[in-house]
Amino acid sequence: MTEATRRIPVRTAYRTCPLCEATCGLEITVDADDQIVRIRGDQDDVFSKGFICPKGSTLKQLHEDPDRLRRPLVKRDGVHVEVSWDEAWQVVRDGLAGVIDAHGRSALAVYMGNPGAHNLASMTFNRAVNLALGSFNRFSASTVDQMPKHVAGGFMFGTGITIPVPDIDYTDYLLMFGANPHASNGSLCTAPDFPGRMRGIQERGGKIVVVDPRRTKTADASDEWLPIIPGTDVVFVAALINELFATGAADVGAHVRSHVVGVDELKSAVAPFTPEVAAELCGIDAATCRRIAAELAAAPTAAVYGRIGVNTVEFGTATAWLIDALNTVTGNLDKRGGAMFTLPAAGPVTSVGGKPGGSGFKIGKGHTRVRQYPEVFGEYPVAALGEEILTPGEGQIRALISLAGNPVLSTPNSEQLDKALDDLDFMVSVDIYLNETSRHADVVLPPPSQLQRDHYDISLLRLAVRNVANYSPAVLPMEDGQWDEWEILAKLAGILQILDTSVSVGDIDDLAVAEMLGGLVKNSSSNIFGRDVDEILRQLEVEGLRGPTRILDIMLQTGPYGAAYGSNPSGVSVRALLDAPHGIDFGALEPRIPEILRTPSAKVELCPPLFAENLSKVLARVKKNSDDKLLLVGRRHLKSNNSWMHNMKVLTKGSLSCTLQVHPDDAVRLGLSHGSPARVTSRVGSLVAPVEVTDAIRAGVVSLPHGWGHNVRGTKLSVAAEKPGVNSNILTDDERIDELSGNAVLNAIPVTVQSA
Repeated sequence: MTEATRRIPVRTAYRTCPLCEATCGLEITVDADDQIVRIRGDQDDVFSKGFICPKGSTLKQLHEDPDRLRRPLVKRDGVHVEVSWDEAWQVVRDGLAGVIDAHGRSALAVYMGNPGAHNLASMTFNRAVNLALGSFNRFSASTVDQMPKHVAGGFMFGTGITIPVPDIDYTDYLLMFGANPHASNGSLCTAPDFPGRMRGIQERGGKIVVVDPRRTKTADASDEWLPIIPGTDVVFVAALINELFATGAADVGAHVRSHVVGVDELKSAVAPFTPEVAAELCGIDAATCRRIAAELAAAPTAAVYGRIGVNTVEFGTATAWLIDALNTVTGNLDKRGGAMFTLPAAGPVTSVGGKPGGSGFKIGKGHTRVRQYPEVFGEYPVAALGEEILTPGEGQIRALISLAGNPVLSTPNSEQLDKALDDLDFMVSVDIYLNETSRHADVVLPPPSQLQRDHYDISLLRLAVRNVANYSPAVLPMEDGQWDEWEILAKLAGILQILDTSVSVGDIDDLAVAEMLGGLVKNSSSNIFGRDVDEILRQLEVEGLRGPTRILDIMLQTGPYGAAYGSNPSGVSVRALLDAPHGIDFGALEPRIPEILRTPSAKVELCPPLFAENLSKVLARVKKNSDDKLLLVGRRHLKSNNSWMHNMKVLTKGSLSCTLQVHPDDAVRLGLSHGSPARVTSRVGSLVAPVEVTDAIRAGVVSLPHGWGHNVRGTKLSVAAEKPGVNSNILTDDERIDELSGNAVLNAIPVTVQSA
């Protein structure tokens, strides 16, 4: 057989891209040798309709990357060497047992990285690892990203995953804070071709306003850009609400009026925040504030959307809350074209019926040892991880399990955490790369590539702008001796539980399924209430499903559109999605209040007392920046969602670069020129980066992209090392966090800049 003959496609696979939150459909052609021939957008995908960004086509390069780990690594004499899986598991067992014997289970910790949210195995089996840990020391990328949204949703609507999304396909007016979907493809708002959907707003006569200290590509594509001072969005949103009350334009709308409490309390809470106060602190004049408030009130439909730029600041939760409060008092909560709630096929408890009301959302079930930060949504602030490792005393973390994460590059005061990981007694990483974090691990356990895994976006489809479902079986087969990711996680959980390598992955899987079904048949709101668990297990056995796919099938079958194991033959299941390779579209978002509410009052809590108290601290803390300081903000590139993408040659060429953006006025004042090196210094660290002089950033603000700094010894990232950049989180401060959510403050960092 000639080379040309071998490259002839023999089959076509359809897959959802797992590399960002957009969930674009891919059409992948494969040859007779199971080699990828081509990847392009799936024109028939019910959600993305052929759209993909530059990342989607790189799954072939990622699968074939020679730096991607294929076998477990064990560190011997400071060097990682390949070993068998049996040997790796024995080292894992001995290392964990040693720490538990010496210090107890309170010395164990787990960190869960961002890629886990895009991963069916992680979404279904990380929980097993967490439960088996026997410790409250759980940390994740959520507290450098989105925790304010979970806390705001929790207190306002009852659960941490009840987060409204902008209904952008139908809105007439979109106001965005700290969001750049032209680069992120949408975040906590799953929307393939977000730029195209923005154009749709304008084509039907609507308006888009972007509030951001940087003139991003999203701002360029909008109708108006408001260059705000970083960290002051909370003041501006509060002033918009104040203006609506002052002019009598505030109205929650008849459709939800009987389901909302706290309107008067909100009015009192925002009373100090006049447009004039906002102008002084935010840099946006009072007349503009009043005009934007009037435009929101007058628009037939409007949606306010805020993301990472306004979540990763000192008052990130207050900002997230006020954005949803602004959606509410303009009459746009739970309204077509406003801010709406999804009804996902594999949904949480709020998607399976039942009466509104519940126990509500609470924080503080535990506290960190050193600075007493409260638990939030089941985890501690990752900004505290370094000190929890380095500070001696009872409960000091001595062992860490890192699941698909690179916190050395992505979390505050990175140099402290880098030092802390060196201080551990034992560390395990589950990762496809030997990166800046996993290089510290005593054992690295490599999962298969994204093309070798089944895929369904459990988390992301809960935040989609349409109710859709799309399941993708693995495109390529596993190699001999390779472990699937769910098997790695199940084995880890089993070893943590009984400290024995003989634990069966299948037993862990069966226990998880039996527990899940046992709860569902006892839940009167479930569509399999009262059914026999063994009868359902027999059906699952006939389907031949195991691991994450079996758990997904249970979620789908018992979800709002589910087949209910025979009770609804036309309903959705894994089998139904296999028969619909381009996905199933269940339609546009529909109103869900009051049935979605799980607050104790069974109402929308528009002004939770904890939030009002936090807001009362804002004016004393948000002050004008001193003349000798600049404010550092981050930024994201379309081709660089996570740090490991810097090892893809096709994604790092061209415009992708790690520069310090500086406004021309600041460059002149500081004696900086385009391309010259500048030293940037914060309270916790200092670095040197090349200057990019640009008027696309507000004066007084500088910007570095996140996820860089690939110049560390002991890694295996050959492409990334050619263009290492600098780690912006050397500058971010581990002592600055949002007190309501524990989220790190990664934006509005005071820095000094000078020529280097």
